[in-house]
Amino acid sequence: MGRLVRELTDPLIPLLSPGRARLRLGDNAAHYPDAAAELEAFARPLWGLGPLAAGGGGFEHWELWRRGLAAGTDLRNEEFWGAVTDVDQRLVETAAIGLALAVAPEAVWDPLSGRERDNLAAWLLHATTVEPADNNWRFFPVMVGLGLDRVGVRFDPAAGLAHLERLESFALGAGWYSDGPTAQRDYYVPFAMHFYGLIYAALAGDRDPGRAQRFRERAAAFSLDFQHWFASDGSAVPFGRSMTYRFAQGAFWGALAFADVEALPWGTVKGHLMRHLRWWLARPIRDRAGLLTLGYAYAQPALTEQYNAPGSPYWALKAFLPLAVPAEHPFWTAPEEAAPDLPPVSAQPEAGVALMRCEEGRQVVMLSARQHHTWVRHGAAKYAKFAYSTFFGFSVPGGSWGLEQGAFDSTLALSEDGTHWRPCEVPQECPAHRDLLHTRWAPWPDVEVETWLIARAPWHIRVHRLRSERGLLSAEGAFAVNRDTPARRSEAGAGHARVDSPAGLCVIEDLGGARAGRLVHALPGTNVLAPRTVIPTLTGEHEAGEHWLACAVLGLGQAPPDARWPEPPGWEAVSDLVPGLPDLPRLPGLSAAWDPARRGRRRPAAGS
Repeated sequence: MGRLVRELTDPLIPLLSPGRARLRLGDNAAHYPDAAAELEAFARPLWGLGPLAAGGGGFEHWELWRRGLAAGTDLRNEEFWGAVTDVDQRLVETAAIGLALAVAPEAVWDPLSGRERDNLAAWLLHATTVEPADNNWRFFPVMVGLGLDRVGVRFDPAAGLAHLERLESFALGAGWYSDGPTAQRDYYVPFAMHFYGLIYAALAGDRDPGRAQRFRERAAAFSLDFQHWFASDGSAVPFGRSMTYRFAQGAFWGALAFADVEALPWGTVKGHLMRHLRWWLARPIRDRAGLLTLGYAYAQPALTEQYNAPGSPYWALKAFLPLAVPAEHPFWTAPEEAAPDLPPVSAQPEAGVALMRCEEGRQVVMLSARQHHTWVRHGAAKYAKFAYSTFFGFSVPGGSWGLEQGAFDSTLALSEDGTHWRPCEVPQECPAHRDLLHTRWAPWPDVEVETWLIARAPWHIRVHRLRSERGLLSAEGAFAVNRDTPARRSEAGAGHARVDSPAGLCVIEDLGGARAGRLVHALPGTNVLAPRTVIPTLTGEHEAGEHWLACAVLGLGQAPPDARWPEPPGWEAVSDLVPGLPDLPRLPGLSAAWDPARRGRRRPAAGS
């Protein structure tokens, strides 16, 4: 891991500014100014470099970062970062500096001159007085406080304690937090709320033992749910915002080691993190110069949020926190264990999701029915689709004209004119119970959709009750399949659409029988895992009134040509779970209509 930190950091060295305080990695299109973006690129490598030094790992360029800290906090220096203000991106970046001071003062603080220490301390002290966003940001001044405390700088702890009280108020039970007073229960729970909480527990537990114990207990409980988010190859379910932080998704596992919380056997914890890192290293996430790109599984700037600048992806280095853990710790000495056997479905009501383990754990599909985010770019696609897959990912829109630009995989989109479409964007909070999720959403004031999602791994069933005072068109997509790999068979007809390819098998079957199948070639660069995809889709026309729509969706990542398809669920899987559901023509006999040995060809009906 230490070698990897250096490998990721070394390409940055030639791009440091003359005073070493700024890194300009490219044009900044974020909503914050260049000064903050260049501080971000400078500071985020410290998430890995600080733990590397704490664990005794070598890094020959520490003097460059010390020069940068000195210049960036000197009011008279032309590379001064500027004072931190309320809800300021600069505040975000103070956390990495705080960690580095806390775990590796001999590399960061001790060699500075007295004046340089005074400037750095003053800049950080001011940062503890500003107002953060009311979410995980409240941990940033706490992290600064940990660093200042380690190097002997006195400060008033009252503000930090107030932030901690507020942060604990976001606890939901079962180890879950919300990211502030919002609907979000995404990767900010593991790589922010728990990550900082575990650092605090490790470094401040002696003076705040009760809170440290609560942070540890919540993290241990959360791990029981979070392990379901990872497939056996180490891939994590792509979901939510800030996906360009990539292997920060797995940072929680290393934070358990840092705080010495054996939530799962150490070999299991180690396996989760190491497989995750290996999965990422096999993806083209660096450019020719070795810099991390904006995107997810490939360079995809259109995916990013308005707060992502060229240095944002280096948040991923949070995954290297266990480098600060001594070599004799059981996290390091325990043999890496394979992914554990887990139940096929894990309902997680705090997050409003159900996770299905498919193909013996090689793929995880997350069904989601309560989360939304209207502030970030592509918030509906990142939170409010019905399914997210470690193998098929999900897609964001490439435009607003037609199904090809909309890239409506794993959602139901409605339209008045067949050109402009509205998918589920803001699902209303509804309960999640075992393998059933239920929600409501309203794309227009006079249109309401009630949706049920039913986990029947590897299938999932979607049922919608559409009530509309206007005539509408509908398009419901399955997963998006990589179309760069020639398909063995692709077809779309009455009531079905499917793609059978070495890049994956995807089937969507209309259980009501009234919709038509279509293969939608999404605009390039819309899917987070594959640049070019095709989406099996069902389309329909609906007069004003009430309509029931239902479909069964299957996605398999590894389906050889002669494999037998899993039997689809039948009527009994749905009828008892959805109140008021009428008899749907194809539901009672769906299982009998399939011949799984013939890759989707239907048996003749009796008497035909």
